Amino acid sequence: MKLLIIEDETVLRNALAKGFKKLEYTIDTAEDGEKALDYYFSNQYNLVILDLNLPKIDGLEVLTEIRKENKNIPVLILSARSEASDKIAGLDMGANDYLAKPFHFGELEARVRALLRRNFNTSPTVIICNDVKLDTSLKNVLYNDVEILFTKKEYGIFEYLMLNKGRIISGEELIEAVWESDADIFTNAFKVHINAMRKKLPNGFIKNTKGQGYYVE
Repeated sequence: MKLLIIEDETVLRNALAKGFKKLEYTIDTAEDGEKALDYYFSNQYNLVILDLNLPKIDGLEVLTEIRKENKNIPVLILSARSEASDKIAGLDMGANDYLAKPFHFGELEARVRALLRRNFNTSPTVIICNDVKLDTSLKNVLYNDVEILFTKKEYGIFEYLMLNKGRIISGEELIEAVWESDADIFTNAFKVHINAMRKKLPNGFIKNTKGQGYYVE
């Protein structure tokens, strides 16, 4: 899972990054609103942790821009603004959760896990594409009503592609989504899985754009 942490306090930003990396999340950090939006629109994230008191572009403006592009990505506001009016404003503008500073890292991590679970559980349970049917609740894949037997890793890659149908996804993002670790470690294993999956699926079902990634139409 890949998180974007937007926090202007250097010590706190580094501590958050270190804490989540220990939990095997992939992390990008930004210290101001301008850099945060550059990161956000250049990468794919599973969740955003957002401070409100940011240089250059205020946190609520960052939230507004994120919500214009994506209504579904979980956003957790982490802010020293602890008044009820601030919380209400943040939630009304599209944040999924609001945690006031100071806070306990364990609570933050639990809230992140809950948001990621909730976001995954609201995804479609059945996705059909060219006679291939994925049922995320049963964790199975059918082609012309015959089950395709995927390994656990193959299924994880395939499910991520289907949930993001129509979007080109880099190999690094796919690896991070399935292995939740450093992409470089698993590059060769990932290619083996992709080749094995292609043999089990209809010809050309998993497409790729050279230098960009893989996708399902």
